[in-house]
Amino acid sequence: MSDRAAPVGVMDSGVGGLSVLAEIQQLLPNESLLYVADCGHVPYGEKSPEYIRQRCRHIAAFFQARGAKAMVLACNTATVAAVADLRALYPDWPLVGMEPAVKPAAAATRSGVVGVLATTGTLQSAKFAALLDRFASDVRVITQPCPGLVECIEAGDLHSPALRRLLADYLQPLLEAGCDTLILGCTHYPFLRPLLATMVPQDVTIIDTGAAVARQLQRLLDERGLLAEGPARSTCFWTSADPQNLRKILPLLWNKADSVQSFRL
Repeated sequence: MSDRAAPVGVMDSGVGGLSVLAEIQQLLPNESLLYVADCGHVPYGEKSPEYIRQRCRHIAAFFQARGAKAMVLACNTATVAAVADLRALYPDWPLVGMEPAVKPAAAATRSGVVGVLATTGTLQSAKFAALLDRFASDVRVITQPCPGLVECIEAGDLHSPALRRLLADYLQPLLEAGCDTLILGCTHYPFLRPLLATMVPQDVTIIDTGAAVARQLQRLLDERGLLAEGPARSTCFWTSADPQNLRKILPLLWNKADSVQSFRL
């Protein structure tokens, strides 16, 4: 296998990273992709940073063993906890992480009020605080931790009355404060866009970073002469929970029922 033909590894605490995987596949259709859903340990947002770092090291080693030419941490919480650790372990390996879209949101807002929906782990991180200091000094940023949303999406619930009530509770303080720009600070949350569109005014801009991550991956691969030249061979899936659970939800979030294997580390 040439370096160009090697796959790209993408991981998340669960199925949220499929929103990023879709952006990568759309921008880079020739790339073969490996996806690990660490569903046996979801959600990461309530776990300790060291616990998350250990999970990410296991998954990085798994991708390395399969010859992956790059790794994408398609999870904001994993990026916060582990991307620096992984870059120290693998200094020559292209690694792409996530970060909430504070910069584009600060540029987009007209009211000067930006809302952030994210996990507790992301919002409590020093990295997120630094993003606010750097890009949001002139705007008011209201952060909203969203316990329970990841679990709903992991269960394939994208529009139940209970989910709508939960989301309404999280949106209310943001909208009451005059938020006109909403950051989806977790890779699971783009799957709620259709529901969100029915719950916020039409002039509220909803921003996530999946497309930006795909572009960053493209840049890193191109710089190293690693962009795939031929048609993609495959997209392979692994999960650390019961594979049958991921097989059920893939058609809902991925539009395909690809094969799913068990990831046991």
